[in-house]
Amino acid sequence: QGQLVESGGGSVQAGGSLRLTCTVSRPIPRSSCVGWFRQGPGKEREGITSLYTGDNTPYYRDDSLRGRFTISRDSAENTFYLQMNSLKPEDTAKYYCAARLASFDCGMAQRIFNSWGQGTQVTVSS
Repeated sequence: QGQLVESGGGSVQAGGSLRLTCTVSRPIPRSSCVGWFRQGPGKEREGITSLYTGDNTPYYRDDSLRGRFTISRDSAENTFYLQMNSLKPEDTAKYYCAARLASFDCGMAQRIFNSWGQGTQVTVSS
């Protein structure tokens, strides 16, 4: 396991973009699962997208997220990202990165992930 730290959150107007970064405290093994989740006010935590680093296969909780949210990683660094475009007020939430290092299991189920960051707040105003 490694420690995860998110950065890049903040306030943005509707239609704007943000890129979140997750820094892992150890090298990400080639076959790992990394992902992003969020928890809005009064809501349960939900998945957004994840990535199996073995072959860079992305997973999305919902196809409606696929066009606005993109997960990627920097193989040279211990980091992965969430690019968020065309943000809407309903995207306001605390965003968490998660990982399961050295794993062939990947997807959007929260049980897959055994390391979590503390979260970073994203606020989208209309």
